[in-house]
Amino acid sequence: MSVLQVRPGPALPAIAPLARTTAHGKFLFAGNEKLYVRGTTYGTFRLDELGNERHHPGRVDRDFELMAANGFNAVRTYTVPPLWLLDAAEHHGLRVMVGLPWEQHVAFLDDHSRAKEIERRVREYAAKCAGHPSILCYAVGNEIPSSVVRWLGAQRVEHFIERLYGAVKTEDPGALVTYVNYPTTEYLQLPFLDLVAFNVYLERKQQLGAYLSRLQNIAGDRPLVMAEVGLDSRRNGERSQAESLSWQLRTIFESGCAGAFTFAWTDEWFRGGHPIADWDFGLTRRGRSPKPALAAVREGFAEVPFRAHMKWPRISVIVCAYNAQATIRECLDGLARVDYPNFEVIVVNDGSTDGTRAIAAEYAVRLINTPNRGLSNARNTGLEAATGEIVAYLDSDAYPDQDWLKYLGHAFLDSTHSGVGGPNIAPPNLGTVADCFDNAPGGPTHVLLSDREAEHIPGCNMAFRREALAAIGGFDPSLRVAGDDVDVCWRLSERGGTLGFAPAAVVWHHRRTTLRSYLKQQRGYGRAEALLEKKWPEKYNAAGHATWGGRIYARGITPALSFWRSRIYQGPWGSAPYQSLERPEPTLFSSLPLMPEWYLVIAALAALCALGVLWPPLLLALPLLAAAVLAPVVQAAKAARQAVFETRPRTKLQAIRSRALVGFLHLAQPFARLAGRMEYGLTAWRSPLTPRIWLVKPRSDTVWSESWHAPDTWLTTLEKALRANDGVTLRGGAYDRWDLEVRGGMLGCARSLLLVEEHGAGRQLARLRSRPHFSTASIIAVAALFALAAAAGFTGAWAACGIFAALAAGVAVRATDECATAMERVARATGGLREVSHR
Repeated sequence: MSVLQVRPGPALPAIAPLARTTAHGKFLFAGNEKLYVRGTTYGTFRLDELGNERHHPGRVDRDFELMAANGFNAVRTYTVPPLWLLDAAEHHGLRVMVGLPWEQHVAFLDDHSRAKEIERRVREYAAKCAGHPSILCYAVGNEIPSSVVRWLGAQRVEHFIERLYGAVKTEDPGALVTYVNYPTTEYLQLPFLDLVAFNVYLERKQQLGAYLSRLQNIAGDRPLVMAEVGLDSRRNGERSQAESLSWQLRTIFESGCAGAFTFAWTDEWFRGGHPIADWDFGLTRRGRSPKPALAAVREGFAEVPFRAHMKWPRISVIVCAYNAQATIRECLDGLARVDYPNFEVIVVNDGSTDGTRAIAAEYAVRLINTPNRGLSNARNTGLEAATGEIVAYLDSDAYPDQDWLKYLGHAFLDSTHSGVGGPNIAPPNLGTVADCFDNAPGGPTHVLLSDREAEHIPGCNMAFRREALAAIGGFDPSLRVAGDDVDVCWRLSERGGTLGFAPAAVVWHHRRTTLRSYLKQQRGYGRAEALLEKKWPEKYNAAGHATWGGRIYARGITPALSFWRSRIYQGPWGSAPYQSLERPEPTLFSSLPLMPEWYLVIAALAALCALGVLWPPLLLALPLLAAAVLAPVVQAAKAARQAVFETRPRTKLQAIRSRALVGFLHLAQPFARLAGRMEYGLTAWRSPLTPRIWLVKPRSDTVWSESWHAPDTWLTTLEKALRANDGVTLRGGAYDRWDLEVRGGMLGCARSLLLVEEHGAGRQLARLRSRPHFSTASIIAVAALFALAAAAGFTGAWAACGIFAALAAGVAVRATDECATAMERVARATGGLREVSHR
C-alpha cells in the first residue's frame, strides 16, 4: 500500500506541535499532562485505483473540525493515513491511532514468505509515519479471527505479534504500539504491548462493567483503551444509539479506562472497497448530518472521567512518615495536585530524626508529631484525627495519580465495601536498575477473589470507611513495621466486611533500589509473617505459609514449575463468544521450590551428600541435590525472561545484565524472607517439644442432652472450643470420614468424628471419637531414615548408621509429640460439647 503525498488545499497555519504520547501505569500522558483518549474511528472509505483509501482533503478537514468542536481528541484509522491527513489531525488537535493493515483473515504463518512480507510492510508503514507528532499509537493488528488463531496456535500468533511490535519499535522507537483484541481471543498473552486495546460491544451496562473489570486485570499495570464501542442505529434506532453510547462511555471511564473510540464517525463505511448499506454505526449520517448520538458523546466526553456534579464523600488522607526526607516532598507535591473537591491531608511524623518534620511543615497539611512508636500506632493516630467518612492511607515513599481519590471515592459510592485498594506502580523513567527491582518478588501487592473483590489490599494504597475501621479498633500496635495491612484486612473480613479493588486508583510507589535495602525489607516481611502467624494460626498451613483464597497480582511473582500447560476455553468447535485462558492451580510439588524453606531442603541434601565421606552410597543423593538447586534456578531464569522493563535496555549487554539481576533477586529474596521467619520463630517445628507419649491413643467422649440440637450446632460449638484452646482446626471435606482436624504440627494432628444419637422426646447422645493421625510425610521420613540406618549398619558404616537412626528417632518423637499436642487440645475442648447440652 502506498501512502499519498497530497496536501489539502492551501498550507495550514503554523501551530504548536502536539507532545508525544507516552504510557505510564494505567494511563496515557502527553508530556506531563494526563491524556484521556476521546476518540472515534474514521473509515474505512472507498478505495482508489491504487488500493488506497480515497480521502478528500476538504471533507477530511471539515470532519476533523467538527470532531474537535465536539470534544474529540483522537481518531482511529484502519489503514496507514497519508501524511497530509496526519498534518490535518495535528492542526485540529487530534491524535491518530494508526492501523497497520495486513492479511489477518488467512493462515498467515503457514507461508513463511508471507509472514516475512507482512513484517516488511509493517516496518515500511511505520517508517513513513515515524516521528509525526499526531501519532497516538500504532495498532499492529485488529481482531485476528479466533478460528485463525486456533488453526495456527496461540503461541505462534503471540510470537508473530511480538515480531511486528519489534519491527515498529525499530522504525519509531518512541511510539506506543498495541494490538486490538476482542473477547473471542482475550487469552492471547501479549505482555510486551505498551497499552491494551479491545473492541467490545455489549448492550447492557452491568455486563459491560463486569467485563471491563476483567479486562483491567488482564491489562495489569498498563493502560486499557476501548478501541471500538457503539450501537447500530439502523436496527436499534437513533435515540437508542444515543442512550447506549452515553452510558457506555460513562461506564468505560468510571471503570478506569484510559480512553475510548466510538464506532464510527460516519455511516459511510466500506469493507474491501464495497459500501456497507445494512449497518449504521456512525455518529453522523452519510452526508455528515449529526445524529443524536453525537450530542450524547459530546456530553459524555465533557465529563471525563466522572460527572462534574457528583456528591463526593469527604476523605482524610493519612501519610505516616519516619525518616522520609528523601521522598516526603514528592509525596506531598503529588497530593497537592490531586483533583478532588473534599479532602484533607494528615501527616503523622513518627519520631523522625531527619528533615521530615521541617519539609512537611512547608505544606498545607495537618502535621502531627509523635515519638517513634511504629507504623500501626502512627496509622491509629491519623485515624483518631481524621474528619472524613473515608480514611485513605498513602506511604511516604509514594505519590498519587491526580484522580486517585476520585476512583477510590467512586468505588465506595458504588458498593458497600468496608475497604478499597488500588494498584501501586513503580514511578516511571527511573532507569533499568529500578525496573529490575520492580520485577523482583515480595513487593506489596493485592490479592483478588474476583475481578472486583479483594482478599487483601496493600498498605501503601488502601482506604476504609472510617466507621468500619473504628469498629475493629484500628490497627494492631504490635505490628510495628509490616503486616498491619494484612491483619486489618483479615479482621474486617472476619466481621463480615468486604474489600474492593479500584484498578485506576493508582499510586506511584518507590521500590528498593539497592540490594542491601531490598534484602532488609524482605527480612522484615519475614518477621511480620511470623507475628501474623501467632495471631492468625488458622490462616497458615502446617508448614507456616499463609493460605490465600484469591489470586495474587504482581509483576515479580516467581513462576511455579509445572508440567501442565494453561488451557484455552474455546467452546465446541471454537464457537464460544468469550474465550479465556484457564491456568492450572499450582500443585504442592510445583510450589515447594517457591517456599523459603526450600533452602533448608537444599542444606539437608548437602549434609546428606557430605555424609558420603562416612558411607559412600550416600553420594547417590548428589543428583537429588543438583535437582533441588536447579529448581529455583530454573524458576528464577523463567521469571527473568518474563520480566517487563519500563525503560528498554539500550544494548544487548545491558538487557542481559538486567535480566541476570532480576534472576538473582528471585533467588535471594526467599533466603532473606527465611531469615526473618526463623528469627521470629516461624518454622515447621515452631511448636515446642514436650513429650506426652501417653496421650497418643484414641479416645471417645460422650455427652447427654435433654434438648435437641442440630449436628452442625454440636460441631460448631466444638470448633469454637478448640480454637479457644489454641487449636487450629480444619473442617472435613465431602469425601472425608472425619469432621474436624486439629493441627499439632507439620508431622501430626488429631481427627475427630461426631455421632449424634436420637433417643426420642428431643433427647440426644453425642459421641465424639478422636484419633491421632501421622502425616504421610512423617511416615515416609521415618521409614526412609530407618532404611538408611539399616543399610549403613549392614555395610559396617556404624557412624552413618547411628546418625540416621538418631534422625529417624527424632522425627518419630517429633511426630508423636505433635499428635499428642493435638489430642490434648481435643481433650480440653470436649467440655465445650457439654455447653450444648445445657442450652
